[in-house]
Amino acid sequence: MAKRIVVSSDHAAIGMRQAVAAHLGARGLSVEDIGPKTAESTHYPMHGEAAAKAVAAGDADLGIIFCGTGQGIMMAANKVKGIRCGVCSDTFSAAMIRAHNDANMLSLGARVIGEGLALEIVDAFVDTAFEGGRHGTRVDMITAIEG
Repeated sequence: MAKRIVVSSDHAAIGMRQAVAAHLGARGLSVEDIGPKTAESTHYPMHGEAAAKAVAAGDADLGIIFCGTGQGIMMAANKVKGIRCGVCSDTFSAAMIRAHNDANMLSLGARVIGEGLALEIVDAFVDTAFEGGRHGTRVDMITAIEG
C-alpha cells in the first residue's frame, strides 16, 4: 500500500480535496496537500502538473487530483512522463486502474460525484495493488509510447 500521497485541485474541488486528505491522514497515510487554499479561480493544468511531477520524481507514491469533472486536470497530469492517471466515478474502475494499469494517479470530479463516494473510490484506488503478469506487458507498451 502506498505510504505517501500528494493531492491537489483547482478552485472547484477544494472541499472534496480537503475531505479526502483528512480521510487518508486518518488512515495513517502521509498526505501532502499542494492545492490552493482559497476559492479564488485558478487553472487546473498547473495543479495537475505539480502533483504529477511530485509522483514522477518519486516524492509521492500516488497522486489524487480533483477539478469539476476530473477530466481536465487528468489530461494535464498525463502529459508528465511516467504518469498513468485515470478519472473514476466508481470503485470498480478505481481498483482496476491500479490492478491492471498500474495507475499512479487518480482524478475525481467534484461536480460529478459526492464526498461519500469519493472516499470509497479513493480507498479502492489506494488499497489495490498492481497485479503484474500480462498487465505488466501492457503497461510497458503504454510507457513505450512516451518515447
